[in-house]
Amino acid sequence: MALSYKARKRLSLLILVVGVPVYIVVCVTVVNMLERPSIWVEFGIYVALGIVWALPLKAVFKGVGKEDPDQPN
Repeated sequence: MALSYKARKRLSLLILVVGVPVYIVVCVTVVNMLERPSIWVEFGIYVALGIVWALPLKAVFKGVGKEDPDQPN
């Protein structure tokens, strides 16, 4: 089931406005529960978590910034 351009655009906006801030809060909470590791370990965790959220959502964000391919000229 492929999403239309309009659906991908709306879904990506929802993910960026609601999903990413929630994900950030969850990540910070989890890292703080680890009793504050050293600065380099903490940095590595945040970098890894910053990449992990985008990988499964790559298909949603791909091509959203371009013109609507379904729109007639």
